[in-house]
Amino acid sequence: MKKLTLLLLTVLTFFSCNTSQEKFIGLQLWSIRDDMKKAPEETIARVGEIGYSFVEAADYSDGKFYGIEPADFTALVEKNNMVFLSSHTGQNMPDSANWEKTMAWWDTCIDAHVAAGVKYIVKPSMGGAGYDSIAGLKAYCDYFNAVGEKCNEKGIRFGYHNHDKEFSELEGQVIYDFMLQNTDPEKVMFQLDLYWIKEGGGDHVAYFNNYPGRFELYHVKDETELGASGEMDFESAFENAEKAGMKYYIVEVEQYNFEPLISVEKSYEYLVNASFAK
Repeated sequence: MKKLTLLLLTVLTFFSCNTSQEKFIGLQLWSIRDDMKKAPEETIARVGEIGYSFVEAADYSDGKFYGIEPADFTALVEKNNMVFLSSHTGQNMPDSANWEKTMAWWDTCIDAHVAAGVKYIVKPSMGGAGYDSIAGLKAYCDYFNAVGEKCNEKGIRFGYHNHDKEFSELEGQVIYDFMLQNTDPEKVMFQLDLYWIKEGGGDHVAYFNNYPGRFELYHVKDETELGASGEMDFESAFENAEKAGMKYYIVEVEQYNFEPLISVEKSYEYLVNASFAK
């Protein structure tokens, strides 16, 4: 509770000190992974200069973020007028022999995220067992519920990030629907990747209607820079944000027409100038 209060105070302070910044836009740091690997301090400074309001990490390991202690990484982000809000990390579902070891890994991981003041931990993918059979997928859902319960105990929300494969069928059932139906909303939220659901043939508005409130985070992504393809329907996702349950939206760029830092800057400018993005 204390960490959440501090996060909210940080957000409020950010807005009071940055009146020119009307939109609270996040960046998934996987977008600039090579820059983060080579020069994390300089890269975070550049992200802050572009105007991003918060970051989502993609490099947690051995209790650190990008090789930096949790409190120090948060301090670096906040020094550059941003919030460290969320993080992609996790372990694939263990077999019974490795269950306790994996749960111990999660304990250490969650404690590091608590120390950093992070609000969300997102598992960015599933292992093969989740795509092999309904039984394997159900086991994954049970595993995610268990991890989500651990996160809840420490004041963190746990969630899952989709790719395109989740919209295919397994034994006559759509994988993503099965996951939504077999995870506890109190323990597992979903980070909807707007590009990958399109690639998988899914309809994001239909999911908002069928599973309202489950999609607390959006990944706003295009084939390259945001808006470059002309094929993405971001507007309807934002128009239905309340129904979806969306609280924060995060830019991710995985393919580039420019250097990665330029691509994320162009994507930021796209959302700043988009009337639909609030």
